[in-house]
Amino acid sequence: MAGPTIAENRRARFDYFLEDTFEAGLALTGTEVKSLRNGRANIAESYASVEGREIVLINADIPPYGHANRFNHEPRRPRKLLLHRKQIDKLIGAVQREGRTIIPTRLYWNEKGLAKLELSIAKGKKLHDKRETSAERDWARDKARLLRDKG
Repeated sequence: MAGPTIAENRRARFDYFLEDTFEAGLALTGTEVKSLRNGRANIAESYASVEGREIVLINADIPPYGHANRFNHEPRRPRKLLLHRKQIDKLIGAVQREGRTIIPTRLYWNEKGLAKLELSIAKGKKLHDKRETSAERDWARDKARLLRDKG
């Protein structure tokens, strides 16, 4: 389904319980696409927000393209996400009724060479949930080490 990854939000699984995932296109300018082709983007502090009947990606950093002079783009501008109406309605419902957050988890190229964004409906973790996740990860690592050393 997905091609090479451009950027990944690795903190998402640590900070949130991820529920449903969606694939969305992005409305980009030419210089943004060229900058992504260089493999430079950051979606770590970004999120998707509901604006009217649309979903918009906020705070995603696509650095300016080096050879674009005055026609360059704004690095952190809000970018419209391209989804089907049913998907948009489901996301809006999750945000407004259930108080969920829409978090981008991965930015990648699809088979046709188009930039796609993987979105997840997420529920925020409390501090004790994060500690629990960290403890489980540490135990899994220690367990693997013990099994490897004994075997």
